[in-house]
Amino acid sequence: MSPPHAPAITVSIVSHGQLALIEPLLDQLARYSSAVVAKVVLTINVPEPDILAGRTWAFPVERIENKTPMGFGANHNQAFTRCTTPWFLVLNPDIRFDSDVLTPLLAQAAPTSGLLTPRILEPGKSVPEQHRATITPREILTRRKAGYVRPQVPAWIPGLFMLFRGEAYAAIDGFDERFFMYGEDFDICARIQLAGWQLQVGENLVARHDAQRASHAKAKHLYWHVTSLLKVWASATFWRYRQLEGNKT
Repeated sequence: MSPPHAPAITVSIVSHGQLALIEPLLDQLARYSSAVVAKVVLTINVPEPDILAGRTWAFPVERIENKTPMGFGANHNQAFTRCTTPWFLVLNPDIRFDSDVLTPLLAQAAPTSGLLTPRILEPGKSVPEQHRATITPREILTRRKAGYVRPQVPAWIPGLFMLFRGEAYAAIDGFDERFFMYGEDFDICARIQLAGWQLQVGENLVARHDAQRASHAKAKHLYWHVTSLLKVWASATFWRYRQLEGNKT
């Protein structure tokens, strides 16, 4: 692991033809958080023009160029094999920073915290996204109805910004590559907690999600999302986590 006072975080970013989005993200990481970023592992998942050629930052950018496209979990698991730091940050290409979020997030980390995140501000919103409850059919049907109560502590966090303790990520073998479209997010959060670690939110820290949505792909994405949820609900992890939740109440 890293010696004392060395940058503590390896960042994993995957490009699906998104280098134009990733360039300003790298600039912001260098501007605000270079003291804690050891390196960025940039995975090129599909061929694209190299608009980053000749660019350098305050940290090294280590590239992986996939011969064939891989899924979300597989790409980040592959990047984790290049991680030698105490912390491993999974970051979406369209996350944006207006200040240093990483340094105070690390400072807030409790010894039992295996996964950290700031609050996420979505486009057009004035307040960050609310915490997420366990995904169940009932939760999906009631989350937009009057009287729905959000949890004070999230059951899971989305894969936009996941700062893993490297020890915790390794202990659970990272993402389960069978899942996709948010299924992998819930699954890894559940397994982190089943392994005895906690999720921790930096309630006073905010990162922006500059969401890039392709409207023509909505039907396909909905299909992927639904089939992934069905896999989650059929998994042993889901039911073990529901039992854990029940034991807490």
